[in-house]
Amino acid sequence: MEYMILLHSDESAAPDFAPGSPEFDEMMGEWMAFNAELAEGGHMIGGASLAPTGTATTLHKSPDGNSTTDGPYAETKEQLGGYYVIEAADLDEALAIAAKVPIPYGSFEVRPIAFRPEV
Repeated sequence: MEYMILLHSDESAAPDFAPGSPEFDEMMGEWMAFNAELAEGGHMIGGASLAPTGTATTLHKSPDGNSTTDGPYAETKEQLGGYYVIEAADLDEALAIAAKVPIPYGSFEVRPIAFRPEV
């Protein structure tokens, strides 16, 4: 069964390591190891990291027309920072995989994929 893991955390608490610094390379090493573990275990379907919420534009649709606003849809303490789409036998396995995401803080919403259109 396919599950999506939505990674929510406070982006203002994220480490601010410069790319190429030893700290950045160490942090990315943890992510690459996690991604490799998912792939080797046959769990990885896809995923991505999102740019900070300051880069977001929200499209509001209504019968009267569309409008846009700068920023995320909702102001919250935790922001959606990325996601994984994984294959897991059941919810327990999906939660065990989510618990290994290398972020020491935040909330990870795990939801079954109900329908995936063929492209």
